[in-house]
Amino acid sequence: MVEMLVTNQLVTLTEADVMDIDESLFREGIVKAKRYGEMQIPSELRYVQAVKSGGKESDELVLQDIAADVIEQMDDELFIVGSGSTTAFIMDELGENNTLLGVDVLHQQSVIVNDITEPQLWELIHTHLSASQNKLNAAIKDKVKLVITLIGGQGHIFGRGNQQLSSRIIRAIGKENILIVATKTKLSGLNNRPLIVDTGDNALDQLFTGYMPIITGYRDQVLYPVSSPQ
Repeated sequence: MVEMLVTNQLVTLTEADVMDIDESLFREGIVKAKRYGEMQIPSELRYVQAVKSGGKESDELVLQDIAADVIEQMDDELFIVGSGSTTAFIMDELGENNTLLGVDVLHQQSVIVNDITEPQLWELIHTHLSASQNKLNAAIKDKVKLVITLIGGQGHIFGRGNQQLSSRIIRAIGKENILIVATKTKLSGLNNRPLIVDTGDNALDQLFTGYMPIITGYRDQVLYPVSSPQ
């Protein structure tokens, strides 16, 4: 698994049981495994439902699975949806108008603003949260999620085609609330190149370097490397 990760191969991110020997029983001469919980781990790449008989991904089936996963996560948060054909499919599945080359905002699975600008988005976040300035960042992290996909053939997730998502907005939302969606076929097409974050803020770019989970189907994720231009 480590070799696959360091050579930028696709690996599945999956839930696994955390098991260990029950130490108190072991001291009594009894060997019994105890389950302590679950954690996410990398595992060999797997293709789930959305495949044709020959083992190839069916684009439409995969996009339906990705959309179902994201839609299931939509609760009372603001969902900011970035540009791209994969995110557009999510909007289509919701039956909502989409701005293919722009940024849209959803609340409770319904569009509240199409093709929003950066200043409008920043103001909308403030209004939605009704929070004082000193509590804003913490409140955003609880109430706003961002859905993005790869833009262009070089694998950019920020910095190409989504200038509405400025560094101040990205930083406020928080890395943990950013959902990246892509098909495994599209990721494989990068030929092991990392995803690129180019926000214009070097410190922010560095926060994203490393491995991030990518939603590639319904409850199906892979780990993929992310890099800054530097």
